[in-house]
Amino acid sequence: MVASLTIAFLVGLAGVGVTALGASVRSLHRRARDRVHGELIAVDDGRRREARLISHRYRLVGRPDSLRRTRDGRVVPIEIKSRTSPPNGPPLSHVVQVWAYCLLVEETTDVPVPYGVLRYSDGGEFRIDWGADQRQRLLALRREVAFPYDGRARPSPRRCAGCRYRYGCDVRAT
Repeated sequence: MVASLTIAFLVGLAGVGVTALGASVRSLHRRARDRVHGELIAVDDGRRREARLISHRYRLVGRPDSLRRTRDGRVVPIEIKSRTSPPNGPPLSHVVQVWAYCLLVEETTDVPVPYGVLRYSDGGEFRIDWGADQRQRLLALRREVAFPYDGRARPSPRRCAGCRYRYGCDVRAT
């Protein structure tokens, strides 16, 4: 009986060791992958308000999950999502968020941003291009949302009942 308990304990201990080793290997792999984007210069720990990036010109505020400085001195924003990688690539809303961080970094540092990164919980990573075309699309979206709501939606009791904005919406069905 004691021998079987000892064996079970040793097998359990070995399992813990393998799990810890796997976590260490994953951590080393993640660090090596991160170095591709440069040296870590900032991490959003959620505690410091002053770590926000602010553009008074575009009236935008944001804080990417991390910022990395490339060898040539440019800064790359990295956004980490808690969900798994979407099978068809990142949704436009995630891409627009990274574009906004790229714009904020440029406005803050006066240095062009080469690209941004979207990383998902399963390790999937997408390099998000940033250039004149992306800047133009982002600013067009920003102009569009700056206007008051024009009433295009057709409120219905059924759709409005399930909407998470129903209590603050000025066009909801009554």
